[in-house]
Amino acid sequence: MHNSTTPAYRVPQSVAQALERLPRFPGSALFVTGLNLVLARHLHPDTLHMLEGRSLRIHVADAHVRFDYTWRNHAFRAARHGDAEPDLTIRADAVDFYRLLQRKEDPDTLFFSRRLVIEGDTELGLMVKNTLDSIDLAVFHPKAVLRDVARAARLRLGGRLAPQGPAA
Repeated sequence: MHNSTTPAYRVPQSVAQALERLPRFPGSALFVTGLNLVLARHLHPDTLHMLEGRSLRIHVADAHVRFDYTWRNHAFRAARHGDAEPDLTIRADAVDFYRLLQRKEDPDTLFFSRRLVIEGDTELGLMVKNTLDSIDLAVFHPKAVLRDVARAARLRLGGRLAPQGPAA
């Protein structure tokens, strides 16, 4: 692990300024598409019940990007929180989110070094953190992601796509 007091990388200011000018909703829509394809089916029903209707935000601080979303009607949905504060905001720099996803950095270490900030409903924040910690990293492996994407495509097309197996 690298030194937890200084991040190894920051999004360049010029890139952050350009990203900040983009409308939030399209990015949030893309973000929830990924959540629905890769993450949603791995979440426990009790977790999904606790997320129902709650407003959530991922804030990539150094990139000046925010993804606003909620869980409603059995799916993550992009949201427009506007000026209202969401129930939960998780904020960190891009490299710290990356290191968290790779499990190369511990969320508690980042939290206590003030590189990961959780604002809003503390109980909801702990539930989200513990849920993400409990997910097997194998679900994020590219082969697993592609399998989930293919499965979702078959479901959306009503089974009109034949399952793909090895070429004969």
